[in-house]
Amino acid sequence: MELLCYYFHMKKLKPLDTRKAKTIPLPKRQSKVSESLLGRPYQQGGSFRDFWDSLPDILAAKKIKEVAERIVAARKNGRPVVLGMGAHPIKVGLSPLIIDLMRRGVITAFAANGAAIIHDFELSYAGHTSEDVACGLEKGQFGMARETGLYLNRAIKKGVADGLGIGASVGRMIAKGRFPYKGKSIFGACFSMCVPATVHVTMGADIIHMHPSADGAAIGEGSLSDFRLFAAVLSGLEGGVYINLGSAVVMPEVFLKALNLARNLGHKVDDITTVNMDFFQHYRPGENVLKRPTLCGGAPYALTGHHEIMFPLLAAAVIEMYS
Repeated sequence: MELLCYYFHMKKLKPLDTRKAKTIPLPKRQSKVSESLLGRPYQQGGSFRDFWDSLPDILAAKKIKEVAERIVAARKNGRPVVLGMGAHPIKVGLSPLIIDLMRRGVITAFAANGAAIIHDFELSYAGHTSEDVACGLEKGQFGMARETGLYLNRAIKKGVADGLGIGASVGRMIAKGRFPYKGKSIFGACFSMCVPATVHVTMGADIIHMHPSADGAAIGEGSLSDFRLFAAVLSGLEGGVYINLGSAVVMPEVFLKALNLARNLGHKVDDITTVNMDFFQHYRPGENVLKRPTLCGGAPYALTGHHEIMFPLLAAAVIEMYS
């Protein structure tokens, strides 16, 4: 029955006659890809610049080239480049690259979530970090490393008493302390180089909040102080670049509020470049870092890929152009 119904309807339809279809000359048709945009094979023994120049000038390759150019242009014009991030970039080995970019004067301010100080401290103290959560959770031992809770909570409490935010408190402790691997600490480097470093805490989200040494008043005051410092950093972002590296929730939310506060207080922050780098493009970074902040001007860029590949690639390109 179904087959009969099909043939009945098909008899009512006749294929279109294409003999009168209009065509246009290919040379006159608009195209998105031209031979001038194509990549070139990399030649053995070439330099990084040779590799960079060999990339196609299309889609993601075009975007990362433009981001590198905007970072370099911002710094050559005396405008800031601010890096905001989660803790994952530290866990995948990017601390030395970030510190190097600070020393070169490329990154001018640093902001991170509460987990970042944990991995940063553990690297500087023990030379390793990132525990097996599932294994530790089974025994109730996850996040309970004695030194991590004791040192960080003590540094925050002491620093806040001295009028510092969490970023500077932790940075001071590492920079001035006897830590075997302190050269791998972003916060220690920030303190030593007078680069603003802020930490934005979600209470209860970080392992050090489970420790008896945690002081809620100090953590709250230190994080609020850092939020206001971050807003001050963003008040001067006009013509600069903000990079959100691997933070899907906390830093995009903090960035939006701090930017709004800066604008509310009369600071002109319209012409900005915002970049979101992550292995997935999430809702909040898309809205709070890319779309909403650039409605008044500037340019948003989404770069998708693993942090341990994409950020070194971007850093190397910037160094080649900025040197």
